[in-house]
Formats: sequence, C-alpha cells, structure tokens
Amino acid sequence: MSTLTVKEAKSLRFTTMDVDPQATPGFKGDKAAIEKNAEKVDAELRELQEKLYANARSGDNPGSVLIVLQGMDTSGKGGVVKHTLDPLDPQGVHIASFGKPTEEELAHDFLWRVEKQLPAQGKIAIFDRSHYEDVIVHRVHQLSSPEEIERRYGAINDFEARLVKSGTRVIKVFLHISRKFQKENLLERLEDPEKYWKYNPGDVDERARWDDYMEAYRIAFERTDTDAAPWYIVPSDNKPYARLVVKMLLLDVLRSMNLDWPAPDFDVARELERVKNS
Repeated sequence: MSTLTVKEAKSLRFTTMDVDPQATPGFKGDKAAIEKNAEKVDAELRELQEKLYANARSGDNPGSVLIVLQGMDTSGKGGVVKHTLDPLDPQGVHIASFGKPTEEELAHDFLWRVEKQLPAQGKIAIFDRSHYEDVIVHRVHQLSSPEEIERRYGAINDFEARLVKSGTRVIKVFLHISRKFQKENLLERLEDPEKYWKYNPGDVDERARWDDYMEAYRIAFERTDTDAAPWYIVPSDNKPYARLVVKMLLLDVLRSMNLDWPAPDFDVARELERVKNS
C-alpha cells in the first residue's frame, strides 16, 4: 500500500530488534508516495499542534508531548527533527540535545539536566539523544558500575511514569539502521566537502563497538519499555519512511488528546461591535 496508517506505525511497538532496518512495514511505495502521505499528515499535525498551543496560551492545561530519539551515528535523528517540526509553529516546540555532560551536570544526578529541558504545557519537545545516553554509552564504555546502570533503568522508568502522570505524552523512538547503511553514510560525508562538518573521526571508533551498542540498546529496551512510555523500533535505512513513521506516532498522540479550539473568555458580539466602531 502507498499510504501508511497510524495503526501500522504503532505496530512498530517494541518487540524485537530483529526487524530488518531496510524494511518499510505497512508501506509499499516510492519516495514520491511517502512525500504525498507526509503532506496529508503535516496538515493535520499543524492544526492539532496549534490547538495544543492555543489551549495553553488560554490558560488551560492541555498537556505536552515529548519525543525521545535514539539511534546510532548517521541514523537520521537530525533529519527526523527537521521534518517533524517543519510544519509546526516554532513557538510551540522545543529541541534539546544531550552530549557529553559538563562538570556542573556531572555534579548532579544524570536526570538533572534532562528535567530542565522538559516541555511546558502546550508544547512539543524533541530530544535528539537523551537520558538514554547515560545507560547506553555507560554500559558500552563501562563508565558506571553495573549496579549504577541498573539503578538508572529504574530511575528512568520512575521519571517517565511521573511525566506521563503529569500530562506529558512520551514517544520513544529508536532509529534502527544497518551497519552497512552507516558505512555508506560515513563515506558520503567524506566524499562531499560540503558534508565534512558532519564527519567525526570518533564515529569510526564507536562503529567498531557496533555489537556492544546493539546489546546495550537491547537491554535498555527490555528494562524501560513500559505501557506508559513504550519504545518504537523504526527501520531507518529508508530515511523518508522513518520520518513519516515518527510523524504518524506524533499524530496519534495528538489525536488522543481530543483537542479543540479554546472558548473565548469575552463576548464575541460585543468585541466585534467595538472593533467596527474603533
């Protein structure tokens, strides 16, 4: 089929990492068909996001949305952020990225810096890498003890459960690419002077630990996949498809919020008359 549905996007709910990174579950079409599908999704996303933001501006508490993106280097996280947010009002979105912690951040619990980037009422936030770096990277590079990493899994589950209870919908996405696809992306960056800035020699060092990263992700998914904050494993060798899936997951969440335009807190007829006579 050449149209991806919310149901099919949600079928990527975490079950296994054995899904083929080149696959496009629920979709049989070319890039043009994906873009056509995305245009329809964008129109609905735009309206629902505006309703979400409008309700918060009007003093209501409609809730918020947090999208957590994880993936290996070159998995397309930046592209997902750009294409997901493109149709949205920038006033109602927030982007945060979590690299190596600063000295100040290291002086606090690992979730301290994350708390400061959470979406306010009526906003959609996207984490380009997230608090999961503090269990994935720490397991691969043995930066923390096994006991501390286990503690962090529990802390993450408690943290996300609290977020959901407070009205934040959490969408966690792993952009699942193949090792072959990553190699092609790295070579492309080295063959194009305009993409040198994207290349990091350290990516090759991390690439050598591919199997360790896959195992670290597998364990993290098993420990932190919950009904309140589920994981979605999205095949991402086809980047346009992966971007569409993330949009569909966001669309499903916004639909579930039953958003409507906020009612005016003034007499519309009287204000019309006042404006006409002004």
